[in-house]
Amino acid sequence: MLDSLKQQPADALLALIKLYDADSRTDKIDLGVGVFRTETGATPVFAAIKEAEKRLVQSQDSKAYLGPEGDMGFVRALIPHIFGADHPWGDRIDGMQAPGGTGALRLAFGLAMRAGLRRMIVGSPTWPNHTQMFGEMVIESVTFNHAGPDGAADMDALRAAVAGAETGDAILLHGCCHNPTGIDYTPAQWDEIARLLADKGLLPIIDLAYQGLGQGMDEDAYGLRAVLAAVPEALVCYSCDKNFGLYRDRVGAVYVLGKDAESTGRILTNGHNLARTNWSQPPDHGAAAARIVLEDADLTKMWLDELAAMRGRMRLMREMMAAADNRVGGMDLAPLATQNGLFSILSLDKDQILKLREDHGVYMAGSGRINVAGLTKGNIENFVSALAAVVG
Repeated sequence: MLDSLKQQPADALLALIKLYDADSRTDKIDLGVGVFRTETGATPVFAAIKEAEKRLVQSQDSKAYLGPEGDMGFVRALIPHIFGADHPWGDRIDGMQAPGGTGALRLAFGLAMRAGLRRMIVGSPTWPNHTQMFGEMVIESVTFNHAGPDGAADMDALRAAVAGAETGDAILLHGCCHNPTGIDYTPAQWDEIARLLADKGLLPIIDLAYQGLGQGMDEDAYGLRAVLAAVPEALVCYSCDKNFGLYRDRVGAVYVLGKDAESTGRILTNGHNLARTNWSQPPDHGAAAARIVLEDADLTKMWLDELAAMRGRMRLMREMMAAADNRVGGMDLAPLATQNGLFSILSLDKDQILKLREDHGVYMAGSGRINVAGLTKGNIENFVSALAAVVG
């Protein structure tokens, strides 16, 4: 029976890692996989997490099951950072742990399906795993253009998509640091989006995977908070993989905004049921370490300082790329300075991307998406020169 399964293509980004590793050139540049990198190319463990892990090893007295909801101390310690220290929703908001942002999305989609989801409305391009999950879960999706030709969000396309929505539809929105374009909505645009969703009665599902990597913790949560202030219910998918550097530990959460505390609790019982049948309970170690950070004022400050340094380095790389705009004929690099987070998309065709890899040792996704954190003061000149060579 198993022999009837067809060969599946390798994940394109994971395949890119193998190609990069096999390249013997010392000046090669990795702009593919979406992890933060320091100026030396390392993806370090946060110092705050290191200290928390030491404390965890010393204090943890059991590895017994926690249940499908996971570490609720972790889940609730995040709430003031996501929704605001004095958020107005009280016990209408609660959540549960999930294995990474991907697990959070899978759980949120499952909840929406149980509630009668008809279609998922999503901007294009989006994170490829979004659409792969739609296919695997047999969710019909409707797309609209996320980015306009000017390098800003296409609000006309979003307005049209919302206007065409029907009862039972949900809309998936990136809370900040849009993957793969880096193009975020402005506060004024988020305010309009919130009104549109409220008027139409759509269920918002907000993917907040990069809080703190764009403009700041509160700034990056502006859109989420604006939408929640306007609608009676919403689902929020959160990831700590990037902003705590917990990639391989798979640390995420799903939050529910219900019409009242009873509704929120009832929705979460469905989340617990779905989690039990999918992964039983999420992995504990990374979430426990994050909880220790969040419960200690000194460690919280250390974490936020480290996050600010990450954000500042990526902002510098964006500014340096934008400053090189006039050196790469036919390609507008200026918008990179106003975009946010790890990613941006360059207007390159597949032949140009292949030429960058083969002739210049520059590795990036086939879509033209680059991980800005793969750039450094030491390699950005080579990258700009390589771009000019293949574009010119």
